[in-house]
Parts: sequence; C-alpha cells; structure tokens
Amino acid sequence: MPDSKTPPTARTATAPTTRATTAPTARRSEATRAAILDAARERFATDGYERATIRAIAKDAGIDPSMVMRYYGNKEGLFAAAVSVDLRMSELPAVPRDRIGATLVAHFLTLWEENEQLTALLRVGATNAAGAERMQDVFRDQMLPVARAACPDPEQVPARAALAATQMLGLALTRYVLRMPPVTALTRDELVAWLGPTLQRYLTAPHSAWPEG
Repeated sequence: MPDSKTPPTARTATAPTTRATTAPTARRSEATRAAILDAARERFATDGYERATIRAIAKDAGIDPSMVMRYYGNKEGLFAAAVSVDLRMSELPAVPRDRIGATLVAHFLTLWEENEQLTALLRVGATNAAGAERMQDVFRDQMLPVARAACPDPEQVPARAALAATQMLGLALTRYVLRMPPVTALTRDELVAWLGPTLQRYLTAPHSAWPEG
C-alpha cells in the first residue's frame, strides 16, 4: 500500500517514457541518414564513384565514418541508396510503333555516354545486392510504361520490358564497363542497325511469334 505521506508526483516520477524518448531518437536517425545521403550525392557527382570515399562523405556530413557504415554497410550500398537515375523516357520523341526499337537503342546510347552515375550503378549492381536491386527498380519502373505502350499483349509487358533491358544492360556492360574492343569499335549507327530490330521484336512481335507451351 503506497505511503500516504509520499506526494503523488514522487510516486510517478520514474514512470516509463518510451514514447517521449524514441521519437527524438528516430528523428535524429532520419536526420543522420538524410545528411549522409546529401553528402554522398554531392561527392559522387563531384568526384565520381571511384574517387569518392566514405571518409570524405562522412566529413561532409559532419559525422564519424563508422556511422556511414552502420547505416549503409559499405560504399556500394551507400551509392545504391543515394543515386537517382532518370532514364529520361519522357524525352523520347513521338515515333511510329515500328521505329521504337531503333529509337530506344539510340536513346540509351546517349544515356550511357552522358550519365556517369548510370554506368557506376551498373558496376555496383554487378557485384552488390543493393545496387542490383536499385538497377532493377530503375528499369522496372521506367521501362514498363514504354513496353506497355508498344506491346500487343498486356500480359507479356513485364517479360518484354525485361528482354529489352537485357539488350540495353548487356550493351552498356560490354561497351562502357568491360570495354570489349569489337563492341567499342562499333559506331552508333552500327549499334542501332544491329540492336534496333532485336528490341523491336522484343517489344512488338505478335503473340504467334512466341514459342508455345
């Protein structure tokens, strides 16, 4: 039985304050993540993926490098979280449906040549789970609308978009990352001529052209 002489405030002073303490902690955690990502985006844009370091990013964010590792694991994971890639599909000109393959090849060649972050993300995605997931998100979210507009069968849209992505990612890997001489030696016009019909078939070939069963 409580001591009647003990003031009520004294008896409740040690009550749990979980909600009061977790909210500020969560806000600090989110603020730290945001500061890391802001600093990382600036560093990756300024120094490029290879030259940017965890130590420099942490210094820019005003935190210890261990905090970057705590939240993102390593530079690959941080890059995958920080990078924002726009495939600029909205910039594609209005072209006849029978020219969509060649138009996409030319469009992606320009992207790979102008966007260092996209090439860096491809390198990361080849060896890092977070990078692979980020690349999957980019192509799923931005290629699907293009495939949906060209595809004759709505049920085949995901498969057709994925097949188109195999060509564009394969081209980027061999031409801009591995730099295979026979591929780097090809001109833009030659690449469009070789790959355009393949993308065209992936995106627009009638259902009867697909294997049965």
